[in-house]
Amino acid sequence: MTKTEKKMDNNLCKVLTVVCEEAKDEIQGFQWLTHTVNYANFPVSLKIICVFDSNADIAKLTASKQEQRLQGLLTQALNAVDIKLKNISKQVQFDSEENCSRDHAGNWAKRLG
Repeated sequence: MTKTEKKMDNNLCKVLTVVCEEAKDEIQGFQWLTHTVNYANFPVSLKIICVFDSNADIAKLTASKQEQRLQGLLTQALNAVDIKLKNISKQVQFDSEENCSRDHAGNWAKRLG
């Protein structure tokens, strides 16, 4: 990772941390988030994975329109640091601890890798 990429990643982590803390307070079942990115193709390659406790929590998220709230929090935070996502619905994914436990024995590094 180049010095510029490291700086971009640090800024990205800072804004995502703020969103994460806000989402934990506001959105039922939300646990944490992470991201993957290839800085050679940034911001198109940016993927944000929002992790919930269970699949039922993800279903409630979409049924209650909280999905739009979470996407709004992410968009607002990213826009504040001049990161514009072309298609937030494709670049933000929802996953659950339940899925990771079932499919990858709780190993998130393996699941995301």
